[in-house]
Amino acid sequence: MVLPLSGCLFRSHKVERQVSTTPLKTATAQDLISYINTQSAKMQSMQATVDIDTSLGGEKRGKVTDYKEIRGYILAKKPAMLRMIGLMPIVRNRAFDMVSDGQQFKLWIPPKNKFVIGRNDVVQPSSQTLENLRPQVIYDALLLRPIDNENEIAVMQNDYETVTDNKGHVVQQPDYEVLVIRKSDKGWYLSRRIVFSRTDLLPHEQLIYNEKGDLVTDAKYEKINNYNGIDFPTTIEIWRPQEEYAITLKVLKLDLNQPLTDDQFALQKPPGADLVDLEHGQHMTRAADGNPKK
Repeated sequence: MVLPLSGCLFRSHKVERQVSTTPLKTATAQDLISYINTQSAKMQSMQATVDIDTSLGGEKRGKVTDYKEIRGYILAKKPAMLRMIGLMPIVRNRAFDMVSDGQQFKLWIPPKNKFVIGRNDVVQPSSQTLENLRPQVIYDALLLRPIDNENEIAVMQNDYETVTDNKGHVVQQPDYEVLVIRKSDKGWYLSRRIVFSRTDLLPHEQLIYNEKGDLVTDAKYEKINNYNGIDFPTTIEIWRPQEEYAITLKVLKLDLNQPLTDDQFALQKPPGADLVDLEHGQHMTRAADGNPKK
């Protein structure tokens, strides 16, 4: 959807957090669980203007390709609605428009005249990495879900985070981690690890796992600001290790809990656009006479 800038670099996560020069803060498991649930309950919707950086690749591919920063707009509304619009660099024409209701998603790509529909979960992974992107990935990273007392158990463990000292040396600093164990039809499994820094007792990372135990999303949160009692990061890095792509969102403007209507999440296929149905493996286009054909 956008042009690559560079490649042939092995992917690495840059360590940016600094070691604390003041005494570390302490908390109990109940303190952290209450924080997660309280913050989640406070946020019902969001509207954000963001800059979006994307990169593809890692150890599996042997190289990384970075894509030019684009301007974007995000709408999110609980329980599971999300819309994300991206604009082409410089000219600001619409590069993509993506919506989801939590189960199904729609994606309009004007430069390719394609309208894609399908389920939020990837049934048949594509060799084209970005075609595996789903709105639910963005939603789950943006809005911290509460602990579901009926289906989840949360416990705290003491661990360490990697930070740098004033000389640039990499060191270990104690942190807290809340492990969320979820019940599924196949039994209990580790669903999430939420990492709290002990410098501010705020969540700076969330790791999400599937039922097989695979890490599917690693979301990092930095430059956390308080908006009328709601803590929200202004830099969010979403890393998908299975597909090897990363999306970094830099929040330029943020409005929380403003009324959003269902119409703002409506996306209809434009006349003449090619329809790609990922769930049924169908690709509908237009014949020379204007009639649809497979």
